[in-house]
Amino acid sequence: MPIRQMKDNSEQHLVIKNHLQNTMNPIQRTPKTAQNGKGPPAGHEPHNTKQSHNHTSPPTKNKGRRRGRGGRKSDQGAVCMRPSSRHCTVAQKPVNPGSADILAATSNGSIQNDHNLSGMEMGFPTSSKSLIFASRPGFGQVGTKCIVKANHFFAELPDKDLNQYDVTITPEVTSRTMNRAIMAELVKLYKGSVLGMRLPAYDGRKSLYTAGEFPFSWKEFSVKLVDEDDGINGPKREREYKVVVKFVARANMHHLGQFLAGKRADAPQEALQILDIVLRELSTKRYCPIGRSFFSPDIRAPQRLGDGLESWCGFYQSIRPTQMGLSLNIDMASAAFIEPLPVIEFVAQLLGKDLLSRPLSDSDRVKIKKALRGVKVEVTHRGNVRRKYRVSGLTSQPTRELVFPVDDNSTMKSIVEYFQEMYGFTIQHTHLPCLQVGNQRKANYLPMEACKIVEGQRYTKRLNERQITALLKVTCQRPRDREHDILQTVQHNAYNQDPYAKEFGVKISEKLASVEARILPAPWLKYHETGKEKDCLPQVGQWNMMNKKMINGMTVSRWACINFSRSVQESVARGFCNELAQMCQVSGMEFNPEPVIPIYSARPELVEKALKHVYNATMNKTKGKELELLLAILPDNNGSLYGDLKRICETDLGLISQCCLTKHVFKISKQYLANVALKINVKTGGRNTVLLDAISCRIPLVSDIPTIIFGADVTHPENGEDSSPSIAAVVASQDWPEVTKYAGLVCAQAHRQELIQDLYKTWQDPVRGTVSGGMIRDLLVSFRKATGQKPLRIIFYRDGVSEGQFYQVLLYELDAIRKACASLEPNYQPPVTFIVVQKRHHTRLFANSHRDRSSTDKSGNILPGTVVDSKICHPTEFDFYLCSHAGIQGTSRPAHYHVLWDENNFTADGIQSLTNNLCYTYARCTRSVSVVPPAYYAHLAAFRARFYMEPEMQENGLNSCSNGQAKGTRAVGESGVRPLPALKENVKRVMFYC
Repeated sequence: MPIRQMKDNSEQHLVIKNHLQNTMNPIQRTPKTAQNGKGPPAGHEPHNTKQSHNHTSPPTKNKGRRRGRGGRKSDQGAVCMRPSSRHCTVAQKPVNPGSADILAATSNGSIQNDHNLSGMEMGFPTSSKSLIFASRPGFGQVGTKCIVKANHFFAELPDKDLNQYDVTITPEVTSRTMNRAIMAELVKLYKGSVLGMRLPAYDGRKSLYTAGEFPFSWKEFSVKLVDEDDGINGPKREREYKVVVKFVARANMHHLGQFLAGKRADAPQEALQILDIVLRELSTKRYCPIGRSFFSPDIRAPQRLGDGLESWCGFYQSIRPTQMGLSLNIDMASAAFIEPLPVIEFVAQLLGKDLLSRPLSDSDRVKIKKALRGVKVEVTHRGNVRRKYRVSGLTSQPTRELVFPVDDNSTMKSIVEYFQEMYGFTIQHTHLPCLQVGNQRKANYLPMEACKIVEGQRYTKRLNERQITALLKVTCQRPRDREHDILQTVQHNAYNQDPYAKEFGVKISEKLASVEARILPAPWLKYHETGKEKDCLPQVGQWNMMNKKMINGMTVSRWACINFSRSVQESVARGFCNELAQMCQVSGMEFNPEPVIPIYSARPELVEKALKHVYNATMNKTKGKELELLLAILPDNNGSLYGDLKRICETDLGLISQCCLTKHVFKISKQYLANVALKINVKTGGRNTVLLDAISCRIPLVSDIPTIIFGADVTHPENGEDSSPSIAAVVASQDWPEVTKYAGLVCAQAHRQELIQDLYKTWQDPVRGTVSGGMIRDLLVSFRKATGQKPLRIIFYRDGVSEGQFYQVLLYELDAIRKACASLEPNYQPPVTFIVVQKRHHTRLFANSHRDRSSTDKSGNILPGTVVDSKICHPTEFDFYLCSHAGIQGTSRPAHYHVLWDENNFTADGIQSLTNNLCYTYARCTRSVSVVPPAYYAHLAAFRARFYMEPEMQENGLNSCSNGQAKGTRAVGESGVRPLPALKENVKRVMFYC
């Protein structure tokens, strides 16, 4: 069986920066070699290999030098390092003959780039206006050609110009729903007269769009609407609104046509936005719009998720510019909604107990208040009058104790009396609190039993594990079923009958786009020579460890086990540890079968005390030698135990730990043990496997000269957490030519800040003056120390960036990379390729025929290695979709890679094959993964770092990196954040976040 990625609370990966005081010598350039194709060669020498993939890369172009402007040098210490004698270094030729041998740290702030690529001046622009993303260098040719279907539907452009009008509504309305109601009433009243029979599309805020002009350029209208959500005591009122409509601009469809034809570099966003709004107008009226998706309980029957929540089915819709013209991207969607229950029933589900017979505890009140705050309810005690209110809080007293003044003489009346006298409504459950609606100054009280939750409210808070599992069951669709539902959605929406689409002249195809694709071959993997199988060719994205040994198995002679699970007896724990030790040995590690001390049992609430006891006991036994591994057996539902254990081990005690859940201890499977063995090996410093082409120096634009591959990601707090910091993580390869080990750095930064603030930083030191630092710089130095080489090429995979942030992220982060390089040595500016990795998109690829088993994996998904770079991709820019993994359940989501900047002159085949091959080097399982590992590791590192935050981390403080040092005085975003606790030195050196 292949070893699958574990889904429990297990391990993650991070090697935090080494504080190196070494600087670097110029590195030696080596000639490029060709990449081998299929099958392991008899020998590993590259000169006798055949080309099967057209992977020969052109000679490196070096038509210019990039120079950093001068700056005061800091006294960061430097030692010269000899050039490496690695087998990939064929020629020894200085890169910058005129530069100093020793890398000098400088304090310069801006970098000038004079590197000449393809005859163009590649100076880095200072604004997005002068920034042009990398253009497509051609289309890939490697791989087996096939046809796939994509959930893109061709859209025919209108042949007329579109007009934009500005809308001002007085008094101002904040609700889009109310704005839409006002404008709908306006169109209803005036379409046949003043509006000249035009049917406008409205964005719900300030803009109105038409195909053809109104008979006026400015006009004021009067619209009256009945206010359904008026206050408790007043009757329904008719409100009058003044609406001013003013002509703003005309969107030229000719420019959009030129862009789609590849004759213009800049996308006319206003034209795309208008068409998107036009095609959303009818669905906005029919369904519940949330973001770019629409939901309805009528599309499919809602499924209960528990605790008063239910799932609604819906669809995502977005218009996109592609090589085939405009495309409408349609995908299925599901989301959690609050069940439209009577409030008492909702609260009973939430608390999971009978509310009618017992009083609420303080913790119950807090839970109810958090769940209902901001939720809209309607009253049920007034017959057909169903006024709606938004819950602002919960009373601290039960209903029977609540009184309020009824007149100016401060005559008091109880809530119970008032509802009886006013509405003839008898409150039965007077021991329950009331809902507070309205603002703090004029709060009104509503008994729970007189309220029902309004239908169609999205639940935005965090789901618990049971709810997530239930939601995944609903959303998990086989490819055939998903394709069927998408087609059914398109037919049901009947875009060609849509009055708005007709008005604007937009026609939508009802057929899935048929796209040419290629299936890239899997790379050969190298294992240790002592195993029965020395190399391996994965089949359909997976392989196993049978007859194989890790290529670099580590030695673990000093280890201990701590058992936090009450249900696991010592004999069971001991048996599990013995089985795991044997698996580590079979897999190629040297693993002592006996722990340093007997297995120690502890209570989860005493985690810190228990860990320190084990730490001290083992140090005494080994006479001060460090423990190499701590095994921890955790309860299946362990709350904060996992995070607390990781924080204490990695930031306090300096222990590498491996957690195992109770369910795996009782039900020991070989697959699970082999998976854990892989993780233990890499987090203790080993390598499980490497690409055969890597050690044979056959990877274009990686094997020829020392190349460092970065991965970067930012994770943000859950919805509802308004002040928690975001966590940025950057990892970088620390071995070359293998490109398998990744060191990592993490930093806390301002709440929801996407730009990574600590890529490069300078700060003032009282002794040294201006000092340079930051994550890129430290990882470059770490690479030099680990390999003896300085990186001469940078490949940077950036995860988690939306299209709207491309310019901003590239401008800021590429500039930081260049400054970090220049701070190490004058004229040190290795060429950079900057690639954005996107998983949160809605493009899905389906086999051309679901009956053809040769074109699908076991789950019915397209085969791993399927790449698409035509038709549904960007008209001119360098992007591609790659499904690098085999599906397990549901429909596979291809990763979208967008090369924003490329100074290394990658071919389409070069970057696609490199990315696909790297996906087979993920350390935690014997499967190819869906996202390139550097980006995956960065995500794991950022996720791990959130465990390091203490409760008071939400307070404002100093921004800093994970080594605990302040890194500068400038504020991050609107306010600084407290630093993450420092990681121990021995933890920093390994991939402990795996």
